[in-house]
Amino acid sequence: MKISLLMISVLLFFPLKSLSTQESVAKVWSVNAPDFTASTTAVDLDLDEGTWMSVDVSPDGQHIVFDLLGNIYLIPVTGGDAELLVGDHSWDIQPRFSPDGRHVAFTSDRDGGDNIWTIALESQQLKQITFEDFRLLNSPVWSADGQYIAARKHFTTSRSLGTGEIWLYHASGLADTPGVPIIKKPGPNYQKELGEPAFSPDGKHLYYTQNATAGDMFIYHQDSNKQVFNIKAFNLINRETHVVAGGPGGAVRPTPSPDGKSLAYIKRVESISKLHIKALDSGIDTIVVNDLDPDMQETWAINGVYPNIAWLPDASGLIYWAGGKIRAIDLASGNIKTIPFRVQDSRTIYSPPNRHVDVSPEQFETRMVRFASRSPAGSTVLFESLGKLWVKRGNEEPQRLTKDKDGFEYSPVWSPDGKTIYFLNWQDDQLSSIRSVPKRGGKSNTISREPGHYSSLTVSTDNRSLLLMKRKGSALTSPHWGARPGIYLIAIKSGEMSFVTNRGFNPHFGPDDRLFINERTRSTSDRGSDDAKTKLLSMNRSGFDVREEAASNLARVMLVSPDGQYIAHQQGFDVHIAARPMTGQALDLGPKMTTLPDRRVSQSGGLYMHWSHDSHSISWSIGPEYVTVDAADALFGDEVTRTTVSLSMVAATSTPQGVTAITGARLITMNDNREVIDNATILIKDNRILSVGTNLAIPREAKVFDAQGKTIMPGMIDAHAHGPYGRGNIVPEQNYNALAHLALGVTTVHNPSSSAAQVFAAAEYQRAGKILAPRIFSTGDVVYGAKSVGFAPVSNIEDALRHIRRLKAQGAISIKNYNQPRREQRQQVIEAARKEGMLVVAEGGSLYHMDMNLIADGSTGIEHNIPALNLYNDVIQFWGASQTGYTPTLVVVYGGLTSEDYHYAETDVWKHPILSKFVPPTVLQPRSVRRIKAPERDYRDDDAARAAKRLLEAGIVVNTGAHGQREGLATHWEMWSFARGGMSAMQVLSLATINPAKHLGMANDLGSIEVGKLADLVIMNSNPLENIRMTDDISHVMLNGRLYRATDLSEEVTGTDKLEPFWFSEQHPSPGSTKD
Repeated sequence: MKISLLMISVLLFFPLKSLSTQESVAKVWSVNAPDFTASTTAVDLDLDEGTWMSVDVSPDGQHIVFDLLGNIYLIPVTGGDAELLVGDHSWDIQPRFSPDGRHVAFTSDRDGGDNIWTIALESQQLKQITFEDFRLLNSPVWSADGQYIAARKHFTTSRSLGTGEIWLYHASGLADTPGVPIIKKPGPNYQKELGEPAFSPDGKHLYYTQNATAGDMFIYHQDSNKQVFNIKAFNLINRETHVVAGGPGGAVRPTPSPDGKSLAYIKRVESISKLHIKALDSGIDTIVVNDLDPDMQETWAINGVYPNIAWLPDASGLIYWAGGKIRAIDLASGNIKTIPFRVQDSRTIYSPPNRHVDVSPEQFETRMVRFASRSPAGSTVLFESLGKLWVKRGNEEPQRLTKDKDGFEYSPVWSPDGKTIYFLNWQDDQLSSIRSVPKRGGKSNTISREPGHYSSLTVSTDNRSLLLMKRKGSALTSPHWGARPGIYLIAIKSGEMSFVTNRGFNPHFGPDDRLFINERTRSTSDRGSDDAKTKLLSMNRSGFDVREEAASNLARVMLVSPDGQYIAHQQGFDVHIAARPMTGQALDLGPKMTTLPDRRVSQSGGLYMHWSHDSHSISWSIGPEYVTVDAADALFGDEVTRTTVSLSMVAATSTPQGVTAITGARLITMNDNREVIDNATILIKDNRILSVGTNLAIPREAKVFDAQGKTIMPGMIDAHAHGPYGRGNIVPEQNYNALAHLALGVTTVHNPSSSAAQVFAAAEYQRAGKILAPRIFSTGDVVYGAKSVGFAPVSNIEDALRHIRRLKAQGAISIKNYNQPRREQRQQVIEAARKEGMLVVAEGGSLYHMDMNLIADGSTGIEHNIPALNLYNDVIQFWGASQTGYTPTLVVVYGGLTSEDYHYAETDVWKHPILSKFVPPTVLQPRSVRRIKAPERDYRDDDAARAAKRLLEAGIVVNTGAHGQREGLATHWEMWSFARGGMSAMQVLSLATINPAKHLGMANDLGSIEVGKLADLVIMNSNPLENIRMTDDISHVMLNGRLYRATDLSEEVTGTDKLEPFWFSEQHPSPGSTKD
């Protein structure tokens, strides 16, 4: 079907049915009464201390208002039993009395996301003041006359956290008054903190806090011995701004005195947060309190760098929170007293999603099918799975296409006549080559032998040329043969390659003999500052006469149809089709475009979009399902009709055969009794533990490994293990990162943020024995709340279900609930995961309050440490009553220098006898040779570990999560830092073994040395119960019943497999050389 300009003009005036991105009307969602299918636990609290509490004093000096665990309470200024002022399942924080004392303003998510509300103290009537649904608000302060409320409005970049602006709202709370900005962010890519507003008593100035370091990009643990923050005063009359406080140690939480003569604020002195008072006339600065809790100058501080503090009305003293208590300081005497309070209240916690993961079934169904496309004529579908190309003809079972044995096959494309298939082959020692094979299959022919890092192969309509993208080299694949990256044409007959352009990605042929590419060029390379648009460009075959055909803020990929009538584009992980009239200008594509026909045609996402050769249909895959729609019917019909073909296959899990005996070792079993068995034997049949104990009879046919004098523990499980699994479309045969993890005893990794197309492909390769690596599990792509190409929009439970079903289809066991801005969105993701039987690992982005309500709403686990480094009984009682786990990732701890900083400083990492054998020197040495050195107090890994110890002893499942910081070794750093925080050696070992196994639903198979479990073991030369710092003194590792020597991963006893030399090894052959 052709699209005429007349049809387009008609469609512009007569809206199409069902062009909305939503296919159903959403049910209204209530944060206070979420539509959960979970059971609840009522947590009774009896507290006289709390964590990260904001306080304020009434204008008459008679009462204190404070927040605690999302509720707001009142007590007399002398202390006493707390009266609940605002409290339900919503999260209500940062209370501030109005100047007349009749109202309290506060931040609340009760309408879905954080906005500013007030409560009338006499009538208890609640009123919503702001009505934002994305640029959310916090930190309200009243103007001196009580007519207005200023608050911090949150602005993100393409990074999920960001900066603030100070906006002013009328206290009447009229919904049609959007407020006005007072303090704007410095620029569109600015990510650093700006907030903590405070009016001067005369109403002429607005104080605020702003990061004072150079650049736009937020950087963790900047050196607070220097100036990280300062306090500025904005003159509301002449609009001039000046710095009031700052310098080394920074300055945060500006709190002007009632008489306007002084400013109370918080500053670090030798890394210790202290309360200062500065006389505004003389500039004299006095420290009045020395023992505050750590502020958040070195991490994200969206809700403020320190909780609110308050002056007494007569300016004689200050009320503040520290050490879990409400304190008062009398400025005349310097005396500090505790204002006692007692909170007797309850909270509701929802149960989290849980699931049992079958870690190593004998067979598995493949899910991550890649590069699927249909033949030009007929019903044959071509695809890649388990590193090889397959064809599915009609209802027949898929069959291997080539007879090639070596390498991984990828990026296949049909010739226009359907007689030939062109594809790429990857071998670590030879790199990419361009191949062809007849449609009937057989041995492939090489078109071009020039090595490179190739991807995105496509073919011209005349079957004379191929088009592909050549990438730079990399440490993961090889740095060689990466010169002059870009887009290349290849003559099929001669194999000659010709350079087209160094711009863009996703090259493909289009109409009028033009080449099309996508391009996304940013104005800055700063992380999270993706201000670019994705553009669809066309050019001639020489790379000239470049035209912009379309653009989109958030599209990942755009693909023009062969006849030029349509553009397919991926937005929010979904496939869309847009009409493409000839208008002489670039089209602006978006997920809700209304100026031209544009429709979401996928139901739950899609990858590998592919037009039919006649442009009549568009196809894509989602997991193993290959989906096709008729383009014209989908774009202009009332409903989208999808035809689906399953490309899943049943594959065998690679499993050794026979009996293996490991004798004479000390076993740290990590069973429920934490039993340690000396001079023990483990019998293993195939890949599972047959028996454990002393004096066991060893079968005659058993292969025996003598472990006399060694200690054996279960294989380690990294519950938060980022890492590369591929580069572009290429999955390497030997991934040095994965191999280093395995050599250092990490036998299972769980990656809570990774490219689905890479991580799930690699996971299946590993399970089928195509690559050597730890067992791989993942969330796949995160359900992300920032507007970027990774944006996963959630407007209702149906949206959330579509994202979860997409990831489940691709192979995920869990979902990364990553900083969706509104709480109702986060709740919907949790509930969708619960409905689909998926775990939910959530990241609060170093936001204490978000972490707490993620627990309340039933997350399976919290990723990264709670940024409030000191946790008090409120958190312990509350979290301890939940089933939510904790993976604090001490290697990248929030709040100061990290575990990795500490261990880089203390050890010569680049000399490590195992690590240095697997990691390229160009990767290992730059970070590890020259290192940061700092006083012990600047390292915060042990502080976070002490808090984790309290949670562990309250019954919370705490896990190691090394964040991919240093290949395998970082798991040991995690353990050593937990020991620095006071955990016993046995407690520490549980965090790397049985705890993450329970947390991830794998305890039936992993985490302890017990009969029936998988034989994943770490054999050490030393006893870590005597010295926990010897966990990395590893002799051998067993994975799935196969035994490997740690120093080179050569298989011993159970087999004879060996690794090939890495590209950085002296024994590695040059790419392009002929194999023997």
